[in-house]
Order: sequence, then structure tokens, then C-alpha cells
Amino acid sequence: MYQNYMKVDKHLFRALVQFWNTTYSCFTFGKVDLVPTVEEYMALLRCLKIQVDIAYSRVVYVPTVLKKLMNITGMSEQCVVARIKQKGDSKCIAWKNLKDIILAHPDTKKRVDVFALSIYGLVVFPKALGHVDEVVTDLFDQLDKRVTPVPTILAET
Repeated sequence: MYQNYMKVDKHLFRALVQFWNTTYSCFTFGKVDLVPTVEEYMALLRCLKIQVDIAYSRVVYVPTVLKKLMNITGMSEQCVVARIKQKGDSKCIAWKNLKDIILAHPDTKKRVDVFALSIYGLVVFPKALGHVDEVVTDLFDQLDKRVTPVPTILAET
């Protein structure tokens, strides 16, 4: 479905998934643990065109998680409010809801954005099983502003 928008090396992707250690957030090859460098993350995430000297940071006005999800998904406030759940100490949106958006949204860019948000929330920064945490929406929202997420990702891994 996304092959026209994102080129994915299936063999590389399978290798990455096979060797990714979710417990330690690194790649494990036998007894050797490897963590990608900033440059490797940038290449994997295809962030080469964004400003590498600007690290992720909060701005003075920070929209709520509700507003960010509305912007990313293209859904109305009522739809987003109905799908946000409290999980522990943070607000999350279920993968099932995001998958429904990916399958049904008429705007292809929004579908790709929601898919990418899901990957960030479920694979890169998993917190609540099957849910994308509000902190991930904050990070993802910064990508539109052409700020590199790589230092943040390295800090988390």
C-alpha cells in the first residue's frame, strides 16, 4: 500500500526486527549489543534533509496532545477525545484506532503520517502495550517543523 510513498528494503527490515532487543532497546548479535549512532539513525529514518544542528526541544506554546492528534490524524476533536485513553500516568491512543484510520482515511499523507506515528509509538518508544503514548505525539509533531528526532531517540535507547 505504501510502496509508492516509502521505499522499504524488506531484507534490511527483517534483519532489523530479528536482531532488535526490546528489553535493552538495542541490536543484539550473540553476546554483542550494538546501538546505532546519530548518523545511522538519520540514515534509517531518512532524515538527511532536516536541520541536524537543531535538537528536539519544547517551544513556548505547546499544543495539547488532543490538538496534536487532531493535526496528525485529521480527525475532529470529538473523534480524538473518544479515542484517547488514560494508561497509568499518561494519555494514549490504541493501535486499533490508529489502524482504522490508516485503512479508512481518504488523505494518503495522513495515512502515512498515522502509520509513521504508530511505528514510533509501538516499536521505537513502546510504553503501554498496543497503545501510542502522548509523548510520542509530541516528538512526532516536531518532525513537521523539520527538527531532527535523532538526539531524542538516542537519549531513549
